[in-house]
Amino acid sequence: MSGTAHAGTTGIEWRLAAPLGFTYLAFFAAPLLILLVMSFSVDDNLGGFSTASWTKFWGDPFYRGVVWDTLRLGLLAVAVTTLFAYPIALVFVASGPRLQRLLLFIILLPLLTSVVIRTFAWIVILSREGVLNQALLALGLASAPLNLLQTELGLVIALTQIEMPLMLLPLITVMGQIDPSLSDASRALGSSRWRTFRKVILPLSLPGWIAGATLVFASATTAFISQTVIGGARLVYLPTLIWQQAMVVYNWPFAAVASVTLLVAVLAGVTAFATLGRFARTA
Repeated sequence: MSGTAHAGTTGIEWRLAAPLGFTYLAFFAAPLLILLVMSFSVDDNLGGFSTASWTKFWGDPFYRGVVWDTLRLGLLAVAVTTLFAYPIALVFVASGPRLQRLLLFIILLPLLTSVVIRTFAWIVILSREGVLNQALLALGLASAPLNLLQTELGLVIALTQIEMPLMLLPLITVMGQIDPSLSDASRALGSSRWRTFRKVILPLSLPGWIAGATLVFASATTAFISQTVIGGARLVYLPTLIWQQAMVVYNWPFAAVASVTLLVAVLAGVTAFATLGRFARTA
């Protein structure tokens, strides 16, 4: 009797999951399969199959450099957002409810603005006559305007602000759940603030950081608009290369190779962060 009931329940579950499963196959798995097949095609009409596009991509040092630059951009964005996110998260956790609501609104504010608007705003800020250069000149920190547009430094600065909510939201969620008595006990035993942060707060907040780092890495490496507008033609990353090959050169097989490479690279980065998280939990 119980076996019959279990079988009936399983059948209902499969029928309920079927629409989502078919949607996943039609709009995610099938396009990825087509993309993979296209990467081995000799033309965009699937007239034949060859590994020529893969050989051309990985045999050219320029394209291998583009892959590395894309991954490095994601790692730099993770590093800089981490550097600023932890102090902000510590202030958030130590604040009262009213100030926390204000800080949360400020954190969420970039997400309420279009990424296109934010990117073009950074052009105004980073230009030679922009706010940042004018401030540096006024403070005497620079003798001449700095070239920040179409540089990796300028792009990382812009991505730090754009991606900061993705790092902060998981981090403050986890840090808000840490028992304050643990920090108090550490301080009572003679630990400094820095040692308390390093030995208590940092290990306990790692799940939030892993989640935030994963989101920032995946978003920064695929930030086509920011990479194109702020990076310009001088900096070439995989999303820009894919667009050029698909929409300018119309070399769809080569664009498919770059697309599959980007997907694998992002998944490798996400897997690395997940592995780091599991290692941190077992350490």
